[in-house]
Amino acid sequence: MHWFEPLSFVGETIRLEPLAEIHEHDLIEAARDGELWNLWYTSVPDPTQMNAEIVRRLALAASGSMVPFAVIERATNKAVGMTTYMNVDAVNRRVEIGSTWYRKSSQRTGINTEAKILLLTHAFDRIGCIAVEFRTSSFNRQSRVAIERLGAKHDGILRSHAVHANGTLRDTYVYSITAAEWPTVRAHLQSKSYSSG
Repeated sequence: MHWFEPLSFVGETIRLEPLAEIHEHDLIEAARDGELWNLWYTSVPDPTQMNAEIVRRLALAASGSMVPFAVIERATNKAVGMTTYMNVDAVNRRVEIGSTWYRKSSQRTGINTEAKILLLTHAFDRIGCIAVEFRTSSFNRQSRVAIERLGAKHDGILRSHAVHANGTLRDTYVYSITAAEWPTVRAHLQSKSYSSG
């Protein structure tokens, strides 16, 4: 049995459900909204590669290192993006929330805040994580700002940590929220979700 089991979480405007191949059509449509795969500093699958990306994430889920979700907008019952628990470390009770993307029209709508509340609540309150980590490219300013707005603290930069899809080197910004910080972060996120809708 894996430390993190695939579950569904239901919020006010979204639900997170275990990623499956049935989400492929919605996710292709979501990626086409803004042609997100053309952003060189992040990793959104090209519509022609969506099935391969779903299969890749499901294989990592089977190995116990990832728990991938489709982010479903409850009003339309359509997947508007993906998010995951990844780099699952049961021994040290740590996990990363990442490989997250949303269709352009769903960005800055409160969906990301609600998804993070659901994921963080499960990680800290139900699983007993010591810390939850977030990582992003130094060039992905939008992601860095979003992570900082959650209340995560900047831990440091892993220089030349990875290679972007275009072959350039990626400096990775690392952030985290610890269990001791979670009550304050939760209050902050709940006030944001109520005020932003």
